[in-house]
Amino acid sequence: MLYNIYGDSMIDKIKINEIISSIPNNVCVIAATKYIDESEMVKLYECGINNFGENRVDSFLRKYEILSHLDIKWHFIGHLQRNKAKEVINKINCLHSLDSLELAKIINKERKEVLDCFIEVKLTDSETKDGIKIDDLENFIIEAKKYPKINIIGLMCMTEPNMIDEEKCNVFLKANELAKKNNLKCLSMGMSDDYQLAIKAGSTHVRLGRILY
Repeated sequence: MLYNIYGDSMIDKIKINEIISSIPNNVCVIAATKYIDESEMVKLYECGINNFGENRVDSFLRKYEILSHLDIKWHFIGHLQRNKAKEVINKINCLHSLDSLELAKIINKERKEVLDCFIEVKLTDSETKDGIKIDDLENFIIEAKKYPKINIIGLMCMTEPNMIDEEKCNVFLKANELAKKNNLKCLSMGMSDDYQLAIKAGSTHVRLGRILY
C-alpha cells in the first residue's frame, strides 16, 4: 500500500464534486492514480469517477486485481515498455501512449479484442518526452491502422512544467489541429495544472492527479 502523505485520507468529496461539475459532460475525467493507494481509489469511485489511469505496470497490476470487483475503466497513460506490454494489454480499456510501430505489433499479436489507442505525439523540445514527431505522424497513423486490433481514436500530448499558459495553449491547439487534419475525434490532454486550458482547446479526455487529492 502506498504511503499516504496527506494524513488519514487525501480525498475531499465536496471538492471533487465541485471539480467534476465544472467540467463539461462530454469530457472524460481520468483519475491519474500514481500516488494513491487502492482505498483512496475506492473513495474516488464513490464520488462517481470510474476512469482510472496508471503509468506503471507493477502498480497497475496490483490495483487491477484488488479492485476487480468494481466497474472500472482502466487507462494506461504512461510509457508502455514493449517487454511489459503483454502483462497489461488485455486488462486495459484504453492506451494513451502508443508511440512506436513495434508496440503496435505487440498489441496486435497479444490483444484479444480491439483496443482504443491514443497516439502520443511529441510537441515540445524536451529530451525526456516520448512520442511521434509531427513530421512522422501522418505516416505513423497509416501504418498503425494496418493492425486490426488497434483502434486509433485520437492524439495524446503533454506540456512542460515550466511553460506559461500561452505556451501550453499553443501545444494544445497544435494537437487539436493535427487531430482534425488526420480525422481523429479525441484528444487526451490536460492535467491538474492546465486541464481548463486543455478543455478550451478541445480536449476530450483530461488526466487529473494532484488536484483530486
